[in-house]
Amino acid sequence: MAPNLSVDLAPGHKTGLVLPNPVMTASGTFSWGFEFAKQFDINRLGAVVSKGVTPLPRAGNQQPRVAETPGGMLNSIGLQNVGLDKVIDEFAPQWAKWEVPVIVNIAADTIDEFGEMAAALDGIPGVAAIELNISCPNVDIGGIEIGQDPEASARATRAAVRNTDLPVIVKITPNVTDPVALALACEAEGAAAFCCINTVLGMAIDLDRRRPVLPRARGGLSGPAIKPIALRIVYDVARAVSVPVVGCGGIRTGEDAVEFLMAGASAVQVGTAIFANPRAPLDVLEGLEAWLEREGVADVREIIGCALPAPPVPAASVLGS
Repeated sequence: MAPNLSVDLAPGHKTGLVLPNPVMTASGTFSWGFEFAKQFDINRLGAVVSKGVTPLPRAGNQQPRVAETPGGMLNSIGLQNVGLDKVIDEFAPQWAKWEVPVIVNIAADTIDEFGEMAAALDGIPGVAAIELNISCPNVDIGGIEIGQDPEASARATRAAVRNTDLPVIVKITPNVTDPVALALACEAEGAAAFCCINTVLGMAIDLDRRRPVLPRARGGLSGPAIKPIALRIVYDVARAVSVPVVGCGGIRTGEDAVEFLMAGASAVQVGTAIFANPRAPLDVLEGLEAWLEREGVADVREIIGCALPAPPVPAASVLGS
């Protein structure tokens, strides 16, 4: 008998967010999903996360925007996208025909814009939840400048949560000293879950030109190189908050997914691996299911957080024993 893979990313939330399995795609790596839907049955996935959407269309940053690195990739896309209106008018009606939930990643320049975008997406068929992108390192305004400040992060979360009935998942930046402080501030304002993590700031030098490879010099590092960082932050955030955590960073195999689940993640996102292997999310899902069957685990929830330290036993219980 196949193990139960369903997970709930918004327990107790008014609309809920129950996924058929814990394997999602990561924002910015799966486009809008339409190209991949022609290649395989994306309804087998737990959820699809859209590209980052801004209020108005954006052309993105100057080329080149990506650079391969040992164990990963640097990107400086700059949130190139078609804008919120097209997403609502053209893309959401197509998503509504899918079985797989679609989560829209939203990015804004100001706190108020986060609230306005959340309000615009509220009640739109085909949109199951919102992922709050307060951690993009490749834009000049908004993004990481909000996500590095717990107070600003909390205000952005509050603006989104108060303007929608959809679950709001906050995407956490690793480019801070204390990601847990960010998560706690956002949880207090109603975040339904957290995605840990966005890319890690890095750079590469072109030896021939003697200049940075990327025009903006810095870019976001993703891929296997950041997996230990992502795993540590998932572990720390999962210990601190009472809402679900989604792990993201360097996940390529079913065993990678198992590690994140054991560290406290309720689901995982597959991202950079998709560029080399478009079928990567399904490979991760199938690998996860095979591991659970091999280990005799009947329900994936049995391993979620199993590597976390046990909570301390209350003194009264010790004395009473």
